[in-house]
Amino acid sequence: MSYIGKSPAVGNFQVCDAISVVNGQASYTMQVDSVNVVPESANHMLVSLNGILQKSGSSFTVSSSTITFASNLVTGDVIDFIMILGNVLDLGVPSDATVTNAKTNFVSTSSSAGLQIKGDGTTDGTLQLNCSQNSHGIKLKSPPHSAGASYTLTFPNNDGDANQFLKTDGSGVLSFADAGGGASDGFHAYDMISNASGDLVLSTELFDDGGNYNTSNGRYTAPSNGKYLFNAGATPQSTTANVIFKKNGSDFAGGGDMFGYSNNNSTQGMAHLIVNLSAGDYINLNTNNNAYNNYIFFNGVKLY
Repeated sequence: MSYIGKSPAVGNFQVCDAISVVNGQASYTMQVDSVNVVPESANHMLVSLNGILQKSGSSFTVSSSTITFASNLVTGDVIDFIMILGNVLDLGVPSDATVTNAKTNFVSTSSSAGLQIKGDGTTDGTLQLNCSQNSHGIKLKSPPHSAGASYTLTFPNNDGDANQFLKTDGSGVLSFADAGGGASDGFHAYDMISNASGDLVLSTELFDDGGNYNTSNGRYTAPSNGKYLFNAGATPQSTTANVIFKKNGSDFAGGGDMFGYSNNNSTQGMAHLIVNLSAGDYINLNTNNNAYNNYIFFNGVKLY
């Protein structure tokens, strides 16, 4: 709000410095901490002279920082105090560090936020979180006015797992998800098996990043939802030999066969599989009628 002349001193109660009476003098300069002060008016002051409150307008008047008593003061008179009230209809501006946590009780409603950080017409609203020494901090900043942005982000119920990131459902509801763009939870198992049939249990691991392959039953169990790539290889003994992938112990579309028979039994049969698995699903190898022997391997990795 603009004012003509002096801006009002709002809600800032001040006690003037002590004033020594000068014999035969009616006018005195009012100061606080040796700095001249100007009250709103004589009606915004409490003045005590010789222990008696004085009436503004008749017992004293003010002009700028000068108070003038109705008659000259004499030796022995005592100006007990002069209190300047400021604009008593306004709370004014609190001093630094005087607003406690208990007073900052911001309440949100269905139609308004509990706290609003406003822009100044040029600069976008910014919330700064300082370090313990208040020497630096990070800022959360609003999109520019030109974006016309108006949305709400709702945070998850927990802090997620290591290496996860925040994602949105398109309506501003956030959740933690596994990062894509890189394979994970890889394994490679192998064994030397003669005249194998049924489920293949490869008991030796070259590596098993997530500990999801079981050397006791030959199963790889998916640790989380996603798409997985599996590979297998073996040396066949006949043209009827096959090795397939099984999902949760059953045949399934895409489980595939591998063939690689030659007269000297030296050709390696290979099979590859990309499959969508839910957490807890498992994949294992199975072969028929004593079809394979020698070196067999089974490996896989989560793609995303």
